Amino acid sequence: MPPRIVHKAETLALRDDGTLKIAVVADTHSQPHAASHRHLAALAPDAILHAGDIGDPAVIDGLAAISPVFVVRGNIDTRTTFPDVLTLDLVGGDRRLRIYLTHIAVTGPRLRSDVARLARAERAQLVVCGHSHVPFIGKDRDLTVFNPGSIGPRRFALPIVFGTIAITPTSVRLAHVDCETGQAWSPP
Repeated sequence: MPPRIVHKAETLALRDDGTLKIAVVADTHSQPHAASHRHLAALAPDAILHAGDIGDPAVIDGLAAISPVFVVRGNIDTRTTFPDVLTLDLVGGDRRLRIYLTHIAVTGPRLRSDVARLARAERAQLVVCGHSHVPFIGKDRDLTVFNPGSIGPRRFALPIVFGTIAITPTSVRLAHVDCETGQAWSPP
């Protein structure tokens, strides 16, 4: 019998002007980069999403000092009460964006079929995940996929980055920020 998936649903209101700024982190492994809090605080996000592999739950307390945090557990987070999946509705006026937040969702650049099925069943438009430490923005199976990368200890030659989701009345923009410099990051 497969393990039971703990699923939680939350709602976050857009600002009155129809905008919202969200920071997205993952894979802190108890050791967020020393500059991460400074760069996240400078961004002044309305909320922070953590896509799992938190490590020490005190990491969430540190992020919560900056902004409200929505979190899922990762495969190393065995002693937490965080959900496996979080469905987050961003709502305001006649606008709604549903985010499906989970830790493991892709194999390479492809969305896993089980995750795509569950995200579509939840009527999500955006899947946010972690696990690979690889920053990624793509589209697969009619869903937008966003991996913020990792702000934890460097893995191989991968960058230390976090993601941003900028909601405007007419668009949703996904981007990455270099955690070491605070500047926009894009693949070389």
